[in-house]
Amino acid sequence: MVKEIFNDEMKKLNGRFNEMGIDISEQIYQATKSFIEHDQQLAEKIIARDETINDNEISLEERALNLIALQQPVAHEFRKIISILKASSDLERIGDHAIIIARETIRLKGNNRIPEIEELISNLTADIRNMLEQSLDASIRDNEAEARKIAAMDPEIDQQYYHIYQMIVEIMKRETNTAVAAMSYLMVARILERIGDHIVNLCEWVVYDATGKIQELNPGKLNRDEYLKVEEQEALIRHERKKARMKRGDIRR
Repeated sequence: MVKEIFNDEMKKLNGRFNEMGIDISEQIYQATKSFIEHDQQLAEKIIARDETINDNEISLEERALNLIALQQPVAHEFRKIISILKASSDLERIGDHAIIIARETIRLKGNNRIPEIEELISNLTADIRNMLEQSLDASIRDNEAEARKIAAMDPEIDQQYYHIYQMIVEIMKRETNTAVAAMSYLMVARILERIGDHIVNLCEWVVYDATGKIQELNPGKLNRDEYLKVEEQEALIRHERKKARMKRGDIRR
């Protein structure tokens, strides 16, 4: 009976994790769509939904911790719960990135746009979402081999980012009036590349669940110094969330 209860709770935990991943995949799509289509209303809706998605992550954490505390899982079950906890944290960070893209949409109002770069960003977003959805499937099915295969896609994401970066630099040399827009494009491209790194992290947690070992699946990541501005914005988002929780009396964090 106890085992049946545990198995049922694990199914629910897996389901919540998958739902969170699907929601965040859609959030990435909508954020990039708002940026490319210059849709500030859509961007504002994405920002407004951020707290809901964050609350879903808190709910998932609480369910996972309750499983550990009340059901006393054995080693392989414990690894599964921990891998979901860690992966949900990466999903939350991916959600933070989507919010930054939405904010760039609002910030870029009235500036010159670069259609060829927007097309490349759209293509990069499609590849990122494909990676994310495949990694979620690998996690649900405990497919270590598939997780390693997905992580191996990340260098292609890096190459797409470099290509966008090089094009932006060349365009800025020719058309100085695009400088403001170009910096936003570069920011969004960096964010998408970083989402790829978080997806690799998701794959690493699948491998940990299967093997009990934490393995680096992408040793060639870009220099973190490039992302200082992105990290600062992420920190600001988390600070705003904390203030919102304190204001409404939420003491879970």
